[in-house]
Amino acid sequence: MLSPFIELRRQLHQIPEPGFQEFKTQQLLLDHLSKLPQDRLTIRTWRTGILVYIKGTNPTKRFGYRADMDGLPITEETSLPFPSQHPGYMHACGHDFHMSIGMGVVTHFAQQPMQDDLIVLFQPAEEGPGGALPMLAAEELKDWKPDQMVALHIAPEYPVGTIATRPEILFANTSELFIDLLGKGGHAAYPHQANDMIIAATQMVGQLQTIVSRNVNPLDSAVITIGKMEAGTKQNIIAEKARLEGTIRTLSADSMNKIKKRIEAVAAGIESSFECQISIDYGSNYRQVFNDPALTVEFMDWLRGNDNIQLVECTEAMTGEDFGYFLEQIPGFMFWLGVDTPHGLHNAKLDPNESAIDVAIDTITAYLRFKSN
Repeated sequence: MLSPFIELRRQLHQIPEPGFQEFKTQQLLLDHLSKLPQDRLTIRTWRTGILVYIKGTNPTKRFGYRADMDGLPITEETSLPFPSQHPGYMHACGHDFHMSIGMGVVTHFAQQPMQDDLIVLFQPAEEGPGGALPMLAAEELKDWKPDQMVALHIAPEYPVGTIATRPEILFANTSELFIDLLGKGGHAAYPHQANDMIIAATQMVGQLQTIVSRNVNPLDSAVITIGKMEAGTKQNIIAEKARLEGTIRTLSADSMNKIKKRIEAVAAGIESSFECQISIDYGSNYRQVFNDPALTVEFMDWLRGNDNIQLVECTEAMTGEDFGYFLEQIPGFMFWLGVDTPHGLHNAKLDPNESAIDVAIDTITAYLRFKSN
């Protein structure tokens, strides 16, 4: 018989939705919450998110657990019998897992309360435009703000039963990058009468790739990736416009600032060289996930006493996660949960091992009870 939280994950997997449009997802979670004992629960909604407060038996602290909700604009290519029913969208980053685990944590403590209070946050829009920062500022959370926060992220590369984390920085600072170039179009036979934005854009891509290698300390880490380029309308028309879309990732806030300044300097040079206009939009920016050293070491030491968990002290990752905003204001940490699949995050074939869901619920509930004693 399937765990009820695996069944919930399968239901959630079929209804991935964009950030701040998680209407079906929110309703499904609210339906599950309505079936739990209500004597210790207080439930609030915020936009398409949910806040669940579970009153402890004799509280002196308030703990928090966060699960993100949104899907990705990816067409699913798995052979699962419960695929996405929303064309062009998929839970390809494990948020269906994260929510099911969060519901497992709520269910456990609604039925078997611990001493301290717990708030479980189902947060929308982690993939963009970013739900953590506005949720932190929401009136609904102000008087419920936790004293400590925990979250997890599935990790395809680790076996089920493995938890990986580290003190201090775990995930990078990230920024979206959108660059629009505007020149003068024209006939392909008369290039001297136009300013070709395909040439300008390709030159800019090449120059952007020198920033990390020549402007960032080689002992630091940074990435600039241009993942999409659009330009032109027909093979014999010189392109008037071009658009580059990419991402910046760094392990220090200082490097992020330096890279943005260099991008702007490169853009100014391209403008001058190609007599064009360039506009830059940094889109959503996420803070680094910085794990509180003392709390993370305590958690890792506690895991070493758990025979069912294999602990790995991992290295930093260039992954972006808006949970970093929570950790700026609230002490806590994030960890990787092994789900044992050959397909990586944001892959159309991602198929995590569902047995990791109960592993995570058991681990989180036991850890919170340990902290509450």
